[in-house]
Amino acid sequence: MLGIKNRIGETLKRFDLVIFDCDGVLVDSEMITNRVFCDMLNELGVEVTLEEMFDRFVGHSMAQCVEIIRALRGAPPPEGFIPQLRQRAGAALQAEVEAVPCVSEVVDRLHIPYCVASSGEPAKIRLTLGTTGLLDRFEGKIFSVVDVEKPKPAPDVFLHAAARMGVEPQACAVIEDTPTGVKAGVAAGMYVYGFAAHTPARRLWEAGAHEVFSHMAALPSSLAVYCRGAAA
Repeated sequence: MLGIKNRIGETLKRFDLVIFDCDGVLVDSEMITNRVFCDMLNELGVEVTLEEMFDRFVGHSMAQCVEIIRALRGAPPPEGFIPQLRQRAGAALQAEVEAVPCVSEVVDRLHIPYCVASSGEPAKIRLTLGTTGLLDRFEGKIFSVVDVEKPKPAPDVFLHAAARMGVEPQACAVIEDTPTGVKAGVAAGMYVYGFAAHTPARRLWEAGAHEVFSHMAALPSSLAVYCRGAAA
C-alpha cells in the first residue's frame, strides 16, 4: 500500500491548473540544502540537528530563515553568511540534486496547464530544475517568493501564479510537501495535495491538506484523472 488517503472521499474536483511547489515536490533537494545549512549554522555556533532544520526552516523563504536565525542566536547572521550559504548550497545541489522519482512522467502526462510556485529564489529554482532536466517543462511558468509581498504561509505566491496563468483559485490544485506550503494553498482557496515523501503525513493533514499521498506515482484519483492514460 502506498498510503493514499482522502479527506472527502472519491468526489472528483474540476481543475484547470496544477501548481507544483519546487523543493521536495519536483526536485529532491531538501536533504541537500538543509545539510549544508545545518553545517553552516553549527559553524556559526547555533547548535541544531538536521531533524530540527526540517522542523524550523523547511518551507520558509530566505528572509524568514534569517529571522529564525536571529531568534536562535540573538542576532542576525553575520554579513556574508547568506551569500556563502547560497554558494555552498548551490554547489551541493548542482553535484547531487535529482528529480523526485516519477515526477517527470507525471508532468508529461498532465493534459491541463501546470506551473511552479516556490518559496525559493529564481536562481535556485532554475538551478535545480535545470540540473534535473525539468527546466524546459516549466520555462515561462516559474513563480517565486520574490514576485510577491508576503511569503508562504501567506497565499500570495499561489494567487500570483493563478492570476498569471489565467485561472481562478478555486480551479487550482496545489502539490505541497510542507505544512507552511499547505497552509498557503488552503489560504488561497485552492485544493491542496500534501506530498508526504519526507514530511510526516500527520503534519500535512494538520496543516489542512485535502488529500495526502506518499509517492508521486500514487497520485490520488482526483488528480490522476487529469493525466493522459487515466481510466475514464
